Amino acid sequence: MAVVIAPLHEQPQHVEFVATLVYREFWAGVPDGLSADYLADAFAGRIPGRVLASLLALDGDTPLGCIHLIDNDDASLPELHPWLAALVVVPGRRGQGIGSALVRALADTARARGFERLWFGTDAPGFYERLGAVKHLHKGGDFWIMALPLMASQSEAASRVP
Repeated sequence: MAVVIAPLHEQPQHVEFVATLVYREFWAGVPDGLSADYLADAFAGRIPGRVLASLLALDGDTPLGCIHLIDNDDASLPELHPWLAALVVVPGRRGQGIGSALVRALADTARARGFERLWFGTDAPGFYERLGAVKHLHKGGDFWIMALPLMASQSEAASRVP
């Protein structure tokens, strides 16, 4: 079966799974970090303004990964908006293009909402550079704040090449 990307709000039965997946990947063991319950509330839209969109990769009814569009993910950079956040693919399905498909789908979602770029932090800049992102601010070690420009279309992007 083909992988399908769907808005999480259309798949509410998977909110708890997504919250647990994100919690385990990013927040487990972080003192005073976000809880799985908080994440479930945010992804279900019960915390207004925090999560602008959540997308889910599915194989049939089996969730494979997620990605989120949020207002801001770094209080020290309030001028950067919106942010790509919490891209996670289940361990057994990594390296199969699901993460790239989720990033592209979120870019389409953000573009449709009128945004010109997405911001995000990562310790894996090479993955995102292959998708067109550029390094913006080095935060230390391998961690970068990056920007993903959102062109109206690939043909528009090609027409801008000198």
